[in-house]
Amino acid sequence: MASSLSEDVERLRQSLEGLPPPQIEPPFVVVSGLPGTGKSFFCRRLAERMPFIILASDVLRKVLFPCPSYDQDENKRFFPACHALFEELLRRGIPVVFDATNLLERHREHLYHIADKTGAKLILVGVEAPPEVVRQRLLAREKGIDPQDDSQAGWGVYQKMRPRKEKISRNYFVVDTSRDVTPAIDKIVRLIKK
Repeated sequence: MASSLSEDVERLRQSLEGLPPPQIEPPFVVVSGLPGTGKSFFCRRLAERMPFIILASDVLRKVLFPCPSYDQDENKRFFPACHALFEELLRRGIPVVFDATNLLERHREHLYHIADKTGAKLILVGVEAPPEVVRQRLLAREKGIDPQDDSQAGWGVYQKMRPRKEKISRNYFVVDTSRDVTPAIDKIVRLIKK
């Protein structure tokens, strides 16, 4: 039997651990990038500097779909539940980082709308790395070297998704994770504290 949106949101909510304290105008950091570019690494580094709940699509998806297929039907159920959860948390003042590929502008539009509706401070981050670096990381992922890596996307998925990546239409930070990410994180922290 199919779950309702409210049941899916409740399951996602129950999976969250240790929410940070609420803030006025909470930051909503939307991280975009191809598989293997270092999105989750960047999100963890940012959360070391400021209190955030990191909502990673790979982790949340497995709450609703223990053996995910990543197909259209699954996405039609998964993303509305995520969006409802983000909106609820941001309305409560909880700072959120969304870690997902977020490659298409029409999908990011939903996130812009959530920030506008909730009065959150929207911060967009495009994460990238040179293809050869990504290839090495994804080969390491296939060997299961990083215990913090929840993604299943390999080099083939990266190559399939790469041509579909669309430019972010709003101002955003570009972060190359093959270099030191500290300067970018410093700028984002300053912007949040402003």
